[in-house]
Amino acid sequence: MRSVRRHLHHLWLSLALLPGLVSAHALEVHGSNTIGATLAPMLMTGFLQQMTGSAVSARPTETANETILSTTYNGKPMTVLVAAHGSSTGFTALAEKRADIWAASRRVKSSESAAMASRADMTGPASEHVIAIDGLAILVHPSNPVEQLSIDTLARIFAGEISNWSAVGGPDRAIQVYARDEQSGTWDTFKELVLAGRYSLTPNARRYESNDQLSSDVSNDPSGIGFAGFTSAGSSKLLAIADGNAPALKPSKLSVATEDYPLARRLYLYTTAETGKPMVQDFIEYVQSPAGQAIVAETGFFSQTPFAVDPVQDGSVPETFKRLTQPYQRLSVNFRFAEGRTELDNKAKRDIQRLQHYLEVNGKTGSDLMLIGFADQQSHELRAQMISELRAMSAAKALREANIQVQGYVGYGHYMPVGATGGENGARRNGRVEVWVRR
Repeated sequence: MRSVRRHLHHLWLSLALLPGLVSAHALEVHGSNTIGATLAPMLMTGFLQQMTGSAVSARPTETANETILSTTYNGKPMTVLVAAHGSSTGFTALAEKRADIWAASRRVKSSESAAMASRADMTGPASEHVIAIDGLAILVHPSNPVEQLSIDTLARIFAGEISNWSAVGGPDRAIQVYARDEQSGTWDTFKELVLAGRYSLTPNARRYESNDQLSSDVSNDPSGIGFAGFTSAGSSKLLAIADGNAPALKPSKLSVATEDYPLARRLYLYTTAETGKPMVQDFIEYVQSPAGQAIVAETGFFSQTPFAVDPVQDGSVPETFKRLTQPYQRLSVNFRFAEGRTELDNKAKRDIQRLQHYLEVNGKTGSDLMLIGFADQQSHELRAQMISELRAMSAAKALREANIQVQGYVGYGHYMPVGATGGENGARRNGRVEVWVRR
């Protein structure tokens, strides 16, 4: 089977190099600036080097935020285009069959999924690929004394309802808002997580296509506040963000990797089933491999390779929970679920494979794991306990099906939320299964 796949792969590449038959490039990746500025070119460079055994060079095109990667394969030139004009532009390119891969810094919208239904299930594991976790950082000038904001206060600032820093404990200075442009997945994420349909962005906001340029301008403006991907924070100061009654958190390696940080977000690549290019799937597998995830970490994003830490457990953590977890370390894996279900979502299914590798490398087995399920706030404590136990049981079952024999799992009800309770967002954020590993 592998030899047939390799033969088809070589045949397609040969056709791709003939003028007039297919795209001038072996692959085209369109979409998110967050992904396409640095991450996608570096991932593609690593993939091409592995595939061809040849050096890879990069050069910009005449259009801003576009990169062409060039190499040779079997003695013939081969190029890949990465166009980073925003997540929505990537969907358009994929729908129009100009892109092989759509890079998105937010999840596919229901309208986009419906438009592509005849070609692929865009929410299925064959098309939706979480490649990294990013923290949407809230940026201010380094001299700003403000340390944290709630999501609601943040929304009111960006809507222009709060227009002076003195209203939130800062100096008597007018606030200047900086925001990404309408094509940006970063903007879509901010609009969904912060403005949440209740607020509109102030017309006085300065808009940007580039994360890095926005961050640079905020770091030079004592009155400024903006948002960007965590890797683009630069010399700006990062604020801690509180969602509902949950503790305020800054983006950190653990808080973002587990998606406990309120403004953590997933970065995606989307593909369709009918590309006819084995190279597309080969690239996806490379990105999900330890080598690909090492590049994710190298570029400053948060890889999905599991790691264990001793968590900081302050006075807000119940004594019962401290006793439960005392023999364990926290793993950077939170299993989450498809909307309204106890079935693991696409990222969680991939995380099971990563967890297998982690256990093998560290000489551990499923008996060293403890799964702790949580539920969103419920009308009755007993109902919350039941839901949390079902989530933990569901994760344990999925692990056993992957030959990881987990025996330790427990539900912790609706206690210790990481986000505001209620609604779809509460269910998605608080309905989770934490993974702990024996010391």
